Amino acid sequence: MTSASLAVELVTEELPPKALKTLGDAFATGLADALRGDGFLEDSSVVTPFATPRRLGVTITGVRRASPDKPFREKLLPVSVAFDAHGRPTPALVGKLKAKQLAHIDPRDLIRESDGKVESLFYADIAKGSALTAGLQAILDRVLDRLPIPKVMDYAAHASYYNNVRFVRPAHLLLALHGEEIVPIQVLGLDAGRVTSGHRFLARPDLPIASADAYAPTLEAEGKVIPSFASRRELIAKALERHAEGSSVVMPDALLDEVTALVEWPVVYAGEFDRAFLDVPQECLILTMQQNQRYFALEDREGRLKHRFLLVANLEPKDPAAIIHGNERVLRARLADAKFFFDQDRKTPLASRVERLRSIVYNAKFGAYGSQADRVDRLRFIARAIASRVGADPSLADRGALLAKADLTTDMVGEFPELQGTMGRYYALHDREPVRVADAIAEHYWPRFAGDALPESNVAQAVALADKLEALAGLFGVGQIPTGDKDPFGLRRAALGIIRILVERKLALSLRELVGLAFDAFANVPVVRDARAEVSEFIYERLRGYLREQGNSANQTAAVVDSGPDTIHDLPQRLIAVRTFEALPESSALATANKRIVNILRKSESEAAAAVDRSMLTDGAEHDLYAAFQKLHPQVEAACAGGDFTSALKSLAGAKPVVDRFFDDVMVMADDPAIRSNRLALLRGVAATMNRVADISKLAS
Repeated sequence: MTSASLAVELVTEELPPKALKTLGDAFATGLADALRGDGFLEDSSVVTPFATPRRLGVTITGVRRASPDKPFREKLLPVSVAFDAHGRPTPALVGKLKAKQLAHIDPRDLIRESDGKVESLFYADIAKGSALTAGLQAILDRVLDRLPIPKVMDYAAHASYYNNVRFVRPAHLLLALHGEEIVPIQVLGLDAGRVTSGHRFLARPDLPIASADAYAPTLEAEGKVIPSFASRRELIAKALERHAEGSSVVMPDALLDEVTALVEWPVVYAGEFDRAFLDVPQECLILTMQQNQRYFALEDREGRLKHRFLLVANLEPKDPAAIIHGNERVLRARLADAKFFFDQDRKTPLASRVERLRSIVYNAKFGAYGSQADRVDRLRFIARAIASRVGADPSLADRGALLAKADLTTDMVGEFPELQGTMGRYYALHDREPVRVADAIAEHYWPRFAGDALPESNVAQAVALADKLEALAGLFGVGQIPTGDKDPFGLRRAALGIIRILVERKLALSLRELVGLAFDAFANVPVVRDARAEVSEFIYERLRGYLREQGNSANQTAAVVDSGPDTIHDLPQRLIAVRTFEALPESSALATANKRIVNILRKSESEAAAAVDRSMLTDGAEHDLYAAFQKLHPQVEAACAGGDFTSALKSLAGAKPVVDRFFDDVMVMADDPAIRSNRLALLRGVAATMNRVADISKLAS
């Protein structure tokens, strides 16, 4: 069976840049997976995706001209249904064979096979392979229908006056080559051919491709198009570094992806702007360059912004001066706007902006208490209370919470919402607010994403915790909770932020008290119901994920989380101890015994005596267990008090013999109620000591 490379390409009008990479990958992967599933590809076939502003394409090596024949077997009916008591075919079997176009088959030739319960009839045959043309037509129709298109357009098909085609953008050319031959398929009103379109300005619009293998080389050499998204992205990144001339390029992945999606023949140029603009906070200038113009900013070794920038053009003229100067003029106007916003904003102190927050709705479901100013009142209440618990100055925390949202009323944040908090810090420093207050304004949003920095000072930590706790309490209280993968208010991020601040800043704060404070702040908001239990469980669920991401197993995580610890700052140290304990040879038996103890107590806790009466210990194994844990308990407590959780757990290893002997020799649920009650009290004390660091019963398989 002959095979050759396959090239498929759709030439379109400009595709949405932020979706291009995803569309290109989905197009190539969808085609390749379907062709492989239908048997058209060889084991060694190589798939290469292509995506430019005006095309989606793929080449695949080792594509067969036809798919191979495949044996198949189809279940028809249970034998008891297919034949009557005399062995004759039933109407059900006759009807089934007719429906499957198998009426010519002798029922006696069908395969009988039992699955251990029921004997059934099966039909086996060889399915003939299909030609590539038919297979590719069906596959391409299916792939185009399933592309992750952000917004579908309706447009008229080629040579038609009616809007009868739906696709992400109007398509103009379809290329489909198997080796040197055109695959005669049709999609989106287009007939396949061997012609593609080169660069809109640098090459011809009707570029013939000799063969599938020549697709990418021809486009690059004659069409002035680098069709591979990955290759184009790498070329741009290297060119940016080269033109930076020793400076550091501010090159976020999202911007690099977007610029890659905007050009087919990328050329990097350097421009400059007036140094006077450097008086504006560099975060503003960088965002202006990135969001408004898709430029790349440059920084020196100390992270200070330079007055040079880099742009990626889709043209390569002999003299690029016009391109450079034109972009410099445009950027100058944008930077002038930023400077104007900055200068105007500083004329109004942050403190005097707080009252304006009453006209900004935070959440309409809170009714009369739903403005940003109402939220600030709640933040102040929570932040003051937390500050007193973390050794921060409550007055500074109160001030930080008061001003935390004031920059939402500024022109700069109105233009660039991403700068909320950042601009508040600049304006607070300009107003001569204390540095810790200014830092709290910026850092109360932290961490904003996975791996982001945490608030530094205890004042900032208090305001940051208040911000996240208030959001959780209020939104859970009015039923606006995350569902499935939808979390429009970022509550999962808020919960994870609380966890990271408490754990990584080692704050020994009570989760119960923190959640309680948040709901206390809503005491005068009647529509917010008390959802403390739900919020706590939501935080614990995020805590489980956080600890699992640190490399802990599900059982290890359950050992420290399932009991609902009120403080979580020391959980990483407890998990180190759990992992060390789990490696001991005695751990498995102790975990199993502890699980047994926990189960017994769960069923009979109410029968346990208030304390162990040593005079009622009637068996030697009871005496030994009691004595062993009377000795162990103070050792474990002392180790835990010193934060040495590993030593606390390791000390349990020596108790294995007495624990084993107790369960071998002693009947806990004795007939005598007094003895039974005393033994349950003994086990309660044993469990308390064994689970002082973590619930080791969770380690039992």
